[in-house]
Amino acid sequence: MATIKASCPSCGDVELTPAQVRLVVCSVNDWSYYSFGCGGCGDEVRKPAGTQVQGLLRTGGVKVEQWAVPAEALEQHGGPAITYDDVLDFALRLEALDSPVPALTALRPGLSGRPVDSGLSAAG
Repeated sequence: MATIKASCPSCGDVELTPAQVRLVVCSVNDWSYYSFGCGGCGDEVRKPAGTQVQGLLRTGGVKVEQWAVPAEALEQHGGPAITYDDVLDFALRLEALDSPVPALTALRPGLSGRPVDSGLSAAG
């Protein structure tokens, strides 16, 4: 079995088995990473995994997890960021409603009088 050498910021160099290393390869290459639990301090160590590191870890027998970032996460957004108070106000408004459907249909012009398709269906 291969031995993988990595470094912990607290403990220094550590030796790991392939099963102790998690390799996540992302559709956005800069977001790929590998991680491991340090046996010395118990910390979870996470480091970037460029193409070369990915190749070395694969060769060492580390299983690869694929991660595809949804396109929505990569969109550019304008305006101020949502604050904690915004989320709290939204939750309080939803809680005050008997049903959120009228409030949601008001946000989708042209749907008044028709139910909003939530994308969910009842099993059966």
